[in-house]
Amino acid sequence: MSTRGQEIVSVLKEQIKQFGSTVTMVDVGTVIEVGDGIARIHGLASAKYNELLEFPNDIVGIALNLEEDSVAAIILGDYLKVREGDEVKCTGRIAEVPVGEALIGRVIDPLGRPLDGKGAIKTEKTRPVERVAPNVVLRQSVDTPVQTGIKAVDSLIPIGRGQRELIIGDRSTGKTAIAIDTIINQRGGDLTCIYVAIGQKVSKVAQLVATLESHGAMEHTIVVVASASDSAALQYLAPYAGCAIGEEFMEHGKDALVIYDDLTKHSWAYRQLSLLLRRPPGREAYPGDIFYLHSRLLERAAKYAKEYGGGSLTALPIIETQAGDLSAYIPTNVISITDGQMYLESDLFNAGTRPALNVGLSVSRVGGKAQTQAMRQVAGKLRLELAQYRELAAFAQFGTGELDKATKSQLERGQRLTEVLKQLEFVPVSLERQVMILYTAVNGYLDDIAVDKVALFESRFYQFMDENHPEIVKSIAGDKEIDPKTEKLLIKAIKEFKEQNYPEIFQHIRG
Repeated sequence: MSTRGQEIVSVLKEQIKQFGSTVTMVDVGTVIEVGDGIARIHGLASAKYNELLEFPNDIVGIALNLEEDSVAAIILGDYLKVREGDEVKCTGRIAEVPVGEALIGRVIDPLGRPLDGKGAIKTEKTRPVERVAPNVVLRQSVDTPVQTGIKAVDSLIPIGRGQRELIIGDRSTGKTAIAIDTIINQRGGDLTCIYVAIGQKVSKVAQLVATLESHGAMEHTIVVVASASDSAALQYLAPYAGCAIGEEFMEHGKDALVIYDDLTKHSWAYRQLSLLLRRPPGREAYPGDIFYLHSRLLERAAKYAKEYGGGSLTALPIIETQAGDLSAYIPTNVISITDGQMYLESDLFNAGTRPALNVGLSVSRVGGKAQTQAMRQVAGKLRLELAQYRELAAFAQFGTGELDKATKSQLERGQRLTEVLKQLEFVPVSLERQVMILYTAVNGYLDDIAVDKVALFESRFYQFMDENHPEIVKSIAGDKEIDPKTEKLLIKAIKEFKEQNYPEIFQHIRG
């Protein structure tokens, strides 16, 4: 057979071999520069913002800078294995994370890979990590409480389902403790919790997971971890991944709570990435879109109207301040995005007030709308009493001579109210117990109890009510309000308890 004939035969064989196969077009580029977790790629003309890119050795990247002649991407795997000249492919998929019920009780990284050694996670669905926040038409006003189990928070700075409440304070003032107490208090409830750890030590996260497990809270919790040893790219991605996981529950009509611990480290990771991507630096070397970084994340927390499923996503972002400076760049940004803040103070913490809440600087912009009627009945008076106490305490410090009787009694009551609001870590208090002890305190039934005996009074009082008057406890828990009949029974029970446990007070009154 002639050479010409052989060529025709080989072409025909090749065509027969490829018959029926479809031709796919893949946008391919070449790495022209790599370092510090950033790859600059020539080509990839059709790459989209936040698109997943495929590097050799099963390494994944995300396209962030789309320039005229190149694409800059952050590498999510081991960037040391990426070399100049490597081929990069577009996947057509925007950055996404696995979602669903299968994640509950698991510890994962921002890409949905398990970190707890309990085997693979079988999920059928993924969601893009970035999404436009629900518009105003889909939302409804916040009206259902998230019970944290912390007396000071539930009474003075209530959190509603769908709210964004900032926890802010210096290092080691108990910010994470408030978040963990809130998760523990949801045992047996209908609120799924997502805890996102950003830039924390692995040992601290392991300790936190062990605490949640020991209190039976991992049964309704998902932990997303981008630790201090992970790349800045994973730390940047973590809160968006946690938010996407929470949105899946919200869109199925369920309630979810997501905690970002903390957004200060998140902004540091984003600053690092932005500088490496050669974006122009602004104030404190942060990029110009640092506000948008957090606003687009926190705006996704919402409460859907009933006709759209009625689900909710509540966000508790945490911000660490330096020397109590609330007016720094990142703290002021996040304060302006959220619906209120809990401000924790080092001086209060060191003085033994736990949680170390500065009630004057803390605020909830949803307020009483997110409280049950029972809590509203006691909280209004409590707030007023504490405000007056703070004013008088500041005045009394500089006062000389004797104080009048009314001022003294106001100061005495303020001290007892402050004592009642103190609480141990990981010991959340149920709504009905909170209402009973706060009612006792604001109506003066603690005025004749020594300040250092208030904590003992409280624990004995709970026990007494559970054993002798369970009907009152059930009534408050069921009705979520103190009706006149319940109030009479509660006053009678308080007097009965005091007569049994503090007879010397009653002898003094009779005398």
